[in-house]
Amino acid sequence: MNPKISIIVPCYNQAVYLEECLGSVLNQTYQNWECIIVNDGSTDHTGEIALQWTRKDERFKYIDKKNGGLSAARNTGIENAKGTWILPLDCDDRIGEEYLKLAEEKFNDGYTVIYCKAEFFGTTIEPWNLNDYNYEQLLVENLIFCSAFFEKSEWEKASGYDINLIHGKEDWDFWLSVLDEKKKVHRLDYLGFFYRRKLESMDVEINQNKAKKDFTLNYIYKKHLNKYIPRNLNAIEYYHQQKTLGVNLNFYNEAVHKNKMTQFLFKLINKLS
Repeated sequence: MNPKISIIVPCYNQAVYLEECLGSVLNQTYQNWECIIVNDGSTDHTGEIALQWTRKDERFKYIDKKNGGLSAARNTGIENAKGTWILPLDCDDRIGEEYLKLAEEKFNDGYTVIYCKAEFFGTTIEPWNLNDYNYEQLLVENLIFCSAFFEKSEWEKASGYDINLIHGKEDWDFWLSVLDEKKKVHRLDYLGFFYRRKLESMDVEINQNKAKKDFTLNYIYKKHLNKYIPRNLNAIEYYHQQKTLGVNLNFYNEAVHKNKMTQFLFKLINKLS
């Protein structure tokens, strides 16, 4: 019998954290899962540890590939997944023991994405207070961390994770590809995801490197432009017209400060103009 859930664990030179991550998978109260460990060309002892876990429990699978980045590693794991539902889990993070069980109970309720409450650990320990899910707000900022459940069929329709996003934010791009106004998202009332904070990581680097951040954001905006522009087309056309005529646009500032989506759209227009 095929597993219902496939947990995808991409690894790149993070062997020191892998045992803790895989231990959190093994401790799940829900049992019908497989865990695919994808070694993305690590030069440390990631492969040795991963193979030990495949011998410990046959539900752990191992794939060794040439380095291609996080998105490519996730895609490789999902391509080989037998489960109907997918849960990405980075090898330096961990999940709560009830996460799979509580999510599985919602699989037949019409949700496209299911996630939970989260907490930081590592260099800091504190709640990760993401805003409640709202599609309009998702267009402005990411509201869902990478370790959320979705069906493999949704990944296929979205053409997978974008391998061009090598600096980060590939999870936000993926949610923008998967979701729209009609699709339902559910956050469990359960603390089930623990995101490791480190002094050096992909999210720290992109926030400190303006060139990488600008490239990544502009790439995502252009890719999903059809989702942004129709939301305020008349305002955008008027804005361009008045700007061309040299009209004072201070009156826009009040509206911008009152509405985050409007603020975001005007910033986006200027970036892409």
